[in-house]
Amino acid sequence: MKMKAAVVREYKKPITVEEVNLAPPKAHEVLVKTQFTGYCHSDYSAVEGWLGFPVPVVIGHEAAGIVEEVGPEVTSVKKGDRVVATWMVPCGKCEMCVTGHGYICQQCHTIQPTGNLPDGTSRLTDAKGERLNHLIFVSGFAEYMVIPEGGAIKVPDALSLDHACSIGCCMPTGFGAVFNVAQVKPGDSVAIFGMGGVGLNVVQGAKLRSAYPIIGVDLKGNKESIAREFGVTHFIDSSKTDPVPAIQELTGGGAKFCFEVIGDPGAIVQAYWALGIGGKLIQVGIPDIATTTPLPLTLTPPHNRNIIGTLYGNVSTHYDLPRFMDMIVRGEYIGMDKLVTKKFKLDEINDVHQAMHNHEIIGRWVCEF
Repeated sequence: MKMKAAVVREYKKPITVEEVNLAPPKAHEVLVKTQFTGYCHSDYSAVEGWLGFPVPVVIGHEAAGIVEEVGPEVTSVKKGDRVVATWMVPCGKCEMCVTGHGYICQQCHTIQPTGNLPDGTSRLTDAKGERLNHLIFVSGFAEYMVIPEGGAIKVPDALSLDHACSIGCCMPTGFGAVFNVAQVKPGDSVAIFGMGGVGLNVVQGAKLRSAYPIIGVDLKGNKESIAREFGVTHFIDSSKTDPVPAIQELTGGGAKFCFEVIGDPGAIVQAYWALGIGGKLIQVGIPDIATTTPLPLTLTPPHNRNIIGTLYGNVSTHYDLPRFMDMIVRGEYIGMDKLVTKKFKLDEINDVHQAMHNHEIIGRWVCEF
């Protein structure tokens, strides 16, 4: 099958929108006609080479669409089903999976850096027949996707697919960090560094947990309005105000939980210093693989501070993602109609990448196919 796709051939170079070839799905795989794909900061990081994914690669990992064809032995979805793609597909057999930690499946972590699907091969080639890599089992900036059956989660009819695509990464990463990792309780003080799509979902999760105060921190003051819509009680423009003493004052000595949702070394240090005694820094953002951060670890033991890493909000994809979608349908999640602030076409993807670089994106920008 020939289709248009966004290809990264060299790090830090313009993305090329090309006609590429997609082979049919094999056993336990699904062909999906892409409807919407969100542009996540992790896509930006992949283009910049921060994550080290092999090129050439078709980017995109936050996508929703309609099942076009199923491969042999597929039983959980059928042609015509509306699905969201999830990039964490637990094998169910490794030590992490059998001990209930499928969100850090060893098979996924072994295969994804190679640019393959779980069987160890790619379905993508360019116009010359040369291999293209998949981005973490999805490659959603393309007109069609071949994804693992375990990575296709059904979407209820009441949920629009432009909203559903955020269930692939943005929402569960933020919600899971609050619900599964921090396990925020009513009245807990929370500070969130980064008011992008994932950060806003941390805010929404904290609000549903009745945290207080909920402090949003961002270098861009123009994100205050949407941050308050999602539930922050206080906003700090860190380009003008040092957030550390401000958070300490607002919380009476430091926050119980700080969420760093950018992957910026400076923000990580600030988030650590903004903790109170016994506080926990939940590290959600993924930094450049070459990044190091000078943290004052001498204070960690006596102040009982914790630094906790999380991937994908520690979610169980087939359990948590349907629950999150039900929350949206029931109206418990009040921000989804505000999260998607712009839609763009595939040919505009370099403009979107530049907007991400310039910190101009508010909420989530979504590619409409």
